[in-house]
Amino acid sequence: MSLEGKVALVTGGGRGIGRAIALALADAGADVAIAVSRDVAAAESVAEEIRARGRRALARQTDVSSGAETEELVTAVVAELGRIDILVNNAGITRDGLIMRMSEEDWDAVLDVNLKGTFNCTKAAVKRMVRQRSGRIVNVTSIMGITGNGGQANYAASKAGIIGLTKSTAKEVGSRGITCNAVAPGWVQTQMTEHLPSALAEQVLKQVSLGRLGQPEDIAGAVLFLCSEASSYITGQVLVVDGGLIG
Repeated sequence: MSLEGKVALVTGGGRGIGRAIALALADAGADVAIAVSRDVAAAESVAEEIRARGRRALARQTDVSSGAETEELVTAVVAELGRIDILVNNAGITRDGLIMRMSEEDWDAVLDVNLKGTFNCTKAAVKRMVRQRSGRIVNVTSIMGITGNGGQANYAASKAGIIGLTKSTAKEVGSRGITCNAVAPGWVQTQMTEHLPSALAEQVLKQVSLGRLGQPEDIAGAVLFLCSEASSYITGQVLVVDGGLIG
């Protein structure tokens, strides 16, 4: 699955799933821009790994909840790397809590980054992709957006919203040669899940058909497929990558 000559933008690309996606796209031949909200050093480190693979890379600090900043981000990607062919909306946060105790601030923060951030980046990138009459958009949602999860009403709502946004975007831009799909990871071994209580981890593993937690590279492989020509007739779909957790 060659991405030679393509330019990709990965949000939340400094660590975990985002880092694995950025490296997988670079390994397939793409030049890659990485956007992070805070840890610029991590983004620069990933950019160096990409350059070591012989690809061009760009690291930018961006608040994806800001329409102005996402517009500046995409403008910078096009200015420095020449175009934008692939957008992977991976940036996301959690602020867990029961509904009756969840603050309005925690609700807004998660929806602003996860859902509004996906909208902002998509809007900015689509303007360029429409002119090119080609493009790939892959949104990282979650199985929680399909099943829901106690204590994660804000997170689940944001991820369910991303699924609706994915399907609507696919219908709007398909005639311009642009596809838009989503990947829904299950439990993946990252910094966000490494502090799971052992009892919960054991319970999760009992429900996973493959008997293990996912690795960031498992998600990256699915994203790579949806960014490649192998998926050129797939759009508006949600690819669940959960080891058989929800069937």
